[in-house]
Amino acid sequence: MKKRNAVKLAKLALSASAVLASTWSHAQSSVTLYGIIDGGITYVNNAGGSHLAKFDDGISYGNRIGFKGTEDLGGGLKAVFVLESGFHLGDGTLAQGGAEFGRQAYVGLQNQWGTISLGDQLDLTFIFMEGYNISAFGSGYAIHQGDFDRMNGDRLPNSIKYMSPDINGLTFGGMYSFGNVAGDFHQKSAYSFGAHYAHGNFTLGTAVTRLNDPNGIYAFDPYAMIGTKTFLGQTVATVSAATGAVTDLYSSTPLNVDSQMTYGVGSSYVFGNVTLMGNYTYSTIKGFGQSSHMHVVEGGAGYNFTPALVLYGGYQFTAFEDHKWNMGSLGLHYLLSKRTDVYLSGDYLKASSGVDAVIGYSFTPSRSTTQSDVRVGIRHSF
Repeated sequence: MKKRNAVKLAKLALSASAVLASTWSHAQSSVTLYGIIDGGITYVNNAGGSHLAKFDDGISYGNRIGFKGTEDLGGGLKAVFVLESGFHLGDGTLAQGGAEFGRQAYVGLQNQWGTISLGDQLDLTFIFMEGYNISAFGSGYAIHQGDFDRMNGDRLPNSIKYMSPDINGLTFGGMYSFGNVAGDFHQKSAYSFGAHYAHGNFTLGTAVTRLNDPNGIYAFDPYAMIGTKTFLGQTVATVSAATGAVTDLYSSTPLNVDSQMTYGVGSSYVFGNVTLMGNYTYSTIKGFGQSSHMHVVEGGAGYNFTPALVLYGGYQFTAFEDHKWNMGSLGLHYLLSKRTDVYLSGDYLKASSGVDAVIGYSFTPSRSTTQSDVRVGIRHSF
């Protein structure tokens, strides 16, 4: 009996080995190294009351280096991963608060029903809405005021995400970010969901993202973000009567708010050499027993003079807590190759009375209601 059992076990082992060997021989995997490098010179007419000429990088597109890979597990199932670092070209330091893989870091499984992934991942507002921020196509500084609507490429840590496959032009997804706070499932948690549709020359996208207790690199410094001196009924910056110097009260310690929620919808249509784009976002910030709402309306177009020469132009109108902002942006891009382009861009921002204008949370706020910039740069992707 023992001998028979031993023979059976040996046959089973040989069969299993054959199956595994067959599976491994057909399995395919790949790892890709990729990145973007952007650098240039920027002039700002008023940053903290003075002219500024500076080297700046990661503006047209954020500097990054990353690894992405897939492994065929058989039966239509794949393992996927992405590890992506942001960095500053000027001094070689890491971006995203110094995180080693601060732009993206996730692992997941993919099949014909979609992809489920786990890690630090871009939210659905970016996935489905960023492509309609036409001003930022021209000038990377021209994000929406303070990035309150999270269209600048923001992430949710400790998250689980589902992304659907393309279903006749329709894609959709949802994600949840765990706060990882013992005894409080709600604190520091977040969620995001949205959808996108493309048919011929027409596209449409929409998304909702909510953060509870925004923290870390997404914590609030209202004066630096939008140049207002009050926020949710709180004083956030003071002005010296003697010198006119501004003190940002939350430059080192963030203002704690309860929640940040944003809804957005955008669309585009291509007419020959012209691509029209527009979007609307509505963001709500809650804290100190109050709620404030930011409305952003943006529209513009891209025009291809030739396949290598593209002009982008955009206009934004923003309203928040009785304040208003009007901003125009232009950018001319010339492609030296499929992977390298040079560009010239500029922005002009006019804010309402009492606001120190600051373009896209990018510079020190102006000491007036206007701020403008001009930039020349080069970008290479690999």
